[in-house]
Amino acid sequence: MHWFGSLISCSKAVLLRGISPKWILKTASEEKATNVWLLVPWAQDILDALDRGEIKLSDYDLSSWRLMHIGAQPVPPTLIKRWKGYFPNHLYDTNYGLSESIGPGCVHLGVENIDKVGAIGRAGYGWKIRIVDSGKNDVAQGEVGELAVSGPGVMVCYYKNDEATRESLSGDGWLWTGDMAREDEDGFIWLVDRKKDVIITGGENLYPVQIEDFLRSNDKIKDVAVIGRPHQRLGEIASAIIELKPGMTATEDEINEFCMALPRYKRPREVIFDKIPRNPTGKIEKPLLRQKYGSADIVSRQTEAECKSVHR
Repeated sequence: MHWFGSLISCSKAVLLRGISPKWILKTASEEKATNVWLLVPWAQDILDALDRGEIKLSDYDLSSWRLMHIGAQPVPPTLIKRWKGYFPNHLYDTNYGLSESIGPGCVHLGVENIDKVGAIGRAGYGWKIRIVDSGKNDVAQGEVGELAVSGPGVMVCYYKNDEATRESLSGDGWLWTGDMAREDEDGFIWLVDRKKDVIITGGENLYPVQIEDFLRSNDKIKDVAVIGRPHQRLGEIASAIIELKPGMTATEDEINEFCMALPRYKRPREVIFDKIPRNPTGKIEKPLLRQKYGSADIVSRQTEAECKSVHR
């Protein structure tokens, strides 16, 4: 779907057989790429390599590159701010979609809305959107609910799975996405988190993406995932699994001090230093992290750690 513009205009598209900051920049330079489609971890790797001096923009001819497009997951505004520091002339765009809705396009930001970095946009051409509560009733503007989409690309069914189809599709063409979102005063949609990832701690709903975005603003942190872990009194607590940048060290106390800027109920109750697993589309594999940490006894403290696995 991303390539339809290229196909319609008979222009060229280039596939990389592997991903690294050097290969991406080298290819963009040699192929005179105008649009480069990235995932969050790829963009992060490019920025980190530039910060460390491992690659230099002066080694490449990137004068044709005009648009950085990124998606497949919520995009941290801090990442785009860093990107614009290195690439001030780049336009930025993102959109949202699911396999059940022919992929990207049912919600689109648009390059003219750079002031809305962090939002996924408004309903795309031919699409309608709603944000609903657990009873499938529309919520008030600004409130968090489940994002629903309706349009020409909604699937007919899950193949030979009637139960899953009934759970995901209404009888009148709406697809329940499983993504929690809110609509701002200008009609832009902001993803909050996956419905299944919401943490309920002491009766409060916590949305991990909000905490993750905050933690990524720490210069020492390369990647982070926040998951809920069992707690006898509170039901669940927010645990921050943190991957530090190469060569960086940090302590739990240091991270906790950094989190003092968050409202008290949003602060992680524990910090674990570990690698963050991501799948080939760049999405954090939280089921693996829940399997690794979710059912175990609560970790009380972690000592100084670098970017390496924690064995317990």
